[in-house]
Amino acid sequence: MPAQPAFRRILLKLSGEALMGKMDFGIAPDVMGFLAQELKAVVGLGVQVALVVGGGNIFRGEGLARAGMDRVTGDHMGMLATVINALAIQDAVERVGLEARVQSAIRINEVCEDYIRRRAVRHLEKGRVVIFAAGTGNPFFTTDSAAALRAVEMNVDLILKATKVDGIYTADPKKDPTATRYAELTYDQALDQRLGVMDQTAMVLCRDHKMNLRVYDMDRPGALMSIVTGDLSIGTRVHV
Repeated sequence: MPAQPAFRRILLKLSGEALMGKMDFGIAPDVMGFLAQELKAVVGLGVQVALVVGGGNIFRGEGLARAGMDRVTGDHMGMLATVINALAIQDAVERVGLEARVQSAIRINEVCEDYIRRRAVRHLEKGRVVIFAAGTGNPFFTTDSAAALRAVEMNVDLILKATKVDGIYTADPKKDPTATRYAELTYDQALDQRLGVMDQTAMVLCRDHKMNLRVYDMDRPGALMSIVTGDLSIGTRVHV
């Protein structure tokens, strides 16, 4: 008997850096292919999937702002980088037979749709993967905040934050061998301990709207499928 999904609609938050794989810059084709296959398996169960992607593999506005660039200009450049990544993800998932739509929070009609909430919901209902680009469309807000906002607007059942480690730890496990993984946390605990799960704006929005969040290792084959079919052992759950 095929596995049954535990969630009707999910939103996956990907950093731009996650798309680099082992490269120092840009988009790794093997990462895109792996991601597309993971998404195909989940969509095949009937789960509706949205994504929010960052742009740090191409450009980080905040970093250049620290070096002297105007912050608003830098953030707008970062938004355009997320559109590049979103188009790459759209191409990858379409190559494995899925339908996908990119919706941008800034107007760039020649290459993708404008973000329109009701249209995005309709795409999801039709089984299309919806990729939200350009963050919130406003400077000074991260793509974490965009993920939280879109998750609330789309009324998703679960936000998944894909990282390079298998959950949230007491310290950076790559630097501290004594760090231990949390099985679950409340949003207030994560905020009080400044664990860096997401930025504080995103965390508060998730908390106030009682969103379920799970942080997991995106490089683990089958992890996404296991989570959406109810495996509670993977990653770290964050809740109210």
